[in-house]
Amino acid sequence: MSEGRKHDVTIARRVSIPRGSIAVLDRGNNDYKLFASWIENGIYFVTRMKDNADYTVAEERITPRNLDVLWDQLIQFNGYYTHKNCPHLVRKVTVWDNENDRVIVVLTNHLKLRATTISRIYKGRWQIELFFRPLKQNFEIKPFVVTTKTPFTLKLKSGKL
Repeated sequence: MSEGRKHDVTIARRVSIPRGSIAVLDRGNNDYKLFASWIENGIYFVTRMKDNADYTVAEERITPRNLDVLWDQLIQFNGYYTHKNCPHLVRKVTVWDNENDRVIVVLTNHLKLRATTISRIYKGRWQIELFFRPLKQNFEIKPFVVTTKTPFTLKLKSGKL
């Protein structure tokens, strides 16, 4: 744990994740070299794909009927550094989000789970974000988790409790 001064992906590079685990990340933490390492070590990831990703569709997969899954594809990245850092095929699952009236594009290396399951895994991550948002907006947390005798400080940003 840290005081929040380090970028999440910096910490993710050092965390030991057991083989078979599924890491669920925000798209701001996309690190293609890390993704390649996880693929090579049997660790799965689910994240939103960046809007500007350059890729080629290698395979169209069958999508379930009457569900919110629009596309299920295997893709290869085209960008020089992206392809160099992650030369593996990855899965792009495109779903319709009824709640927010938008398309969500999810990137994963898990090929066996159904596309709807991949979508639900990512949506579950978003529920955690929604839970923490009011805490971040209303409280000044310094630090959230402590390993020393320093007391936990919770201060309302407006100064009123």
